Amino acid sequence: MTALTRRGVISGSLGIGAANLLARRASAAAEPIRFGWLTALTGPNSAAGIGFNRAVTYTAAKINAAGGINGRQIEIITRDTQGDPAKAVNAAVEMASSVKVHAVFGPTNSGESLATTPILARFNVPSLQVVQLDNLIDPVKYPNAFRFAPSNTQWDDANRHYCLDILKAKKIAVLGDNTGYGTTAVGAAVAGFKKAGAEVVYAEVIDANAPDVSPNLLHARGVAADVVVVWTSSTGLNARLMNARGQIGWDVPFSGHPSMGSGDVARLLEKPDYWKNTYVVGYRSCSFDADGKFPSRTQAFIDEVTGKIELSDTTLYWIVSASDAVHLVADAVAKTGSSDASAIIGHWNQLSKWPGVFGDISFTATQHNGYPTEEIVMSLANSQRQGAFTLAPGYA
Repeated sequence: MTALTRRGVISGSLGIGAANLLARRASAAAEPIRFGWLTALTGPNSAAGIGFNRAVTYTAAKINAAGGINGRQIEIITRDTQGDPAKAVNAAVEMASSVKVHAVFGPTNSGESLATTPILARFNVPSLQVVQLDNLIDPVKYPNAFRFAPSNTQWDDANRHYCLDILKAKKIAVLGDNTGYGTTAVGAAVAGFKKAGAEVVYAEVIDANAPDVSPNLLHARGVAADVVVVWTSSTGLNARLMNARGQIGWDVPFSGHPSMGSGDVARLLEKPDYWKNTYVVGYRSCSFDADGKFPSRTQAFIDEVTGKIELSDTTLYWIVSASDAVHLVADAVAKTGSSDASAIIGHWNQLSKWPGVFGDISFTATQHNGYPTEEIVMSLANSQRQGAFTLAPGYA
């Protein structure tokens, strides 16, 4: 038997260690990129999630078909939260602690995100947000969370400008649903209008499932509101509000949440005319210009997904932003060569005018709101075509 020297033992150990390291690297290279996807796919607030989901699954499949990212496939791990914060919390804990996803997109309802954002921060899971609540993004409290869509302040500013400066409204009614988002959005809108010198004559939070909202519209008419500002993502509630407006014969403008322009609303309206005189927050990237054309980047995307993603019954911004979410994770892994949280977060902290279809996204270590304000506009709700809208009257 050959005697082992200390040098031989060390040399052998180093060889085994190097082999183990190479094996671990090979295993990591073959490991799928686990993309956590939290959204309401069923329930009264599911319209947005259904639209987002079409683009998430399409984009991941396209990347995988082209060979994946550095040879790694993207695995979409979806949980239907049903619009329930408790279910969203359970799903977030599962994804972070058991599934060990590399990044999470969603939830896409603010009430759920309020509950899940601290959890994902505790586990340091890179998190992409499209919900609008301002306090969800805080680089100190939540250094892992990044928003690549507008904040509620940006939405609110665009809508308030349109109501006061273009519609010339003096008396404002503000309605929202009783979700975390709706309650917060109503409060912020009321404060913003009052600060701007407008008179808020009526503000109310309504149950998203309320079957009869005509009393709310009658109240708003009784106090002579010039515009009804609506902040809810529930297409059912939006349609019931529009139906009630038509039933009482009141031609007051509705202005506010993009969901009022969803194809789901159109199917729930008693008459097509009930969709008129309604203006929704929109984006230049998802709007037709004076010649009925999209920006070139958007048109290229439309050409690519036509016949592959249904656009007629959803909103284009849900589609393009969800596609961008998958690409934001994929690009971070591709450019850093790693799916570790520190690599993804570090990459996003230095993102400058990343060319998404939705918009050019920029982040820094101290600013995790990345959407350009100048891209936010108002659109005609009933002008939807291919999931996009015509700019509302008053825009060049």
